[in-house]
Amino acid sequence: MSGSSTMQNPGAERWLVKEDKGFVPGLSPAMQTLESVITEIAPTNIPVLLVGESGTGKEIFAHRIHRLSVHCEQPLLRISCASTNPAFLSSALGPTSNGKGISAGPAIGTLFLDEISELDPASQRNLLYALPDGDAGSQQGALPIRVVSATTRNLDEEVRAGRFRNELYYRINGICLRLAPLRERKEDIPLLVEWFLTKHAEQLGRPRPSLSPRTIHLFLDHSWPGNIRELENVVKKIVALGDEQLAIGEWEAAPPAHVAEEPNSDRSLKAVARAASREAERVLILKALTRTHWNRKRAAQELQISYKSLLYKLKQIAFEDSEIN
Repeated sequence: MSGSSTMQNPGAERWLVKEDKGFVPGLSPAMQTLESVITEIAPTNIPVLLVGESGTGKEIFAHRIHRLSVHCEQPLLRISCASTNPAFLSSALGPTSNGKGISAGPAIGTLFLDEISELDPASQRNLLYALPDGDAGSQQGALPIRVVSATTRNLDEEVRAGRFRNELYYRINGICLRLAPLRERKEDIPLLVEWFLTKHAEQLGRPRPSLSPRTIHLFLDHSWPGNIRELENVVKKIVALGDEQLAIGEWEAAPPAHVAEEPNSDRSLKAVARAASREAERVLILKALTRTHWNRKRAAQELQISYKSLLYKLKQIAFEDSEIN
């Protein structure tokens, strides 16, 4: 990150991304597949919807997509949908009486809509007008930029409940990527720890510590309800204090963060097997789509299933193309 400036508008920040903003590596199949997919779609203008629990790194991956896109030399504009309002969106995203909109000032390469489910109905309407509808680069008022959205919620349920506009959902959901929680990819924890130790030692000007096997085992046993953000905060405290035992002692003594559902708690073996099977299917489908450059008919042939079955499975695993109804 070379620098940023805050716009004089609620919930908006411009970032000139010269390098990935804290890009976090991973060796797990989920992360390897996600990186493969992002590398494939980043050069296109297809809208991306990132779905994941709080702390899973949705903003990091939004920056990753921008950095690998053809718009990487232009700023990324992040809008916090929870703290914006209809007036700002109307002036920033749509044409105004003076003909200025989001293109006023430095050109924007990527629009990142953080927690888009928090938009109120009026803001949703304004955003819907501003976004192209697929083939509509020619749509009057449509933004000629890349759009990446993020949410912690199930937007399908929000649409069914009437809290989120159906048209807007399909407008932002050109491709949907799920970010796995840290408890589902614990093999990434040692690598993440090394990454954060180096990062914060450099930022804080402190010696880079080496963690004991006991601490690593504690990390591997923890459920991480706060996901990557929680892990980074713990590692940062270790570096800042310069005392591993003190930092770990404070962390262990802290009350556990609330988590809606402990993984696999009170779940039948049948339910666990079904969830594992669905995740395995998801990984195989994503790999086939990547190999075939998102040609779903060819992917279906590779997977030895019918095209109709592939479309059904894409809906099942919440990996939906904007053409799927």
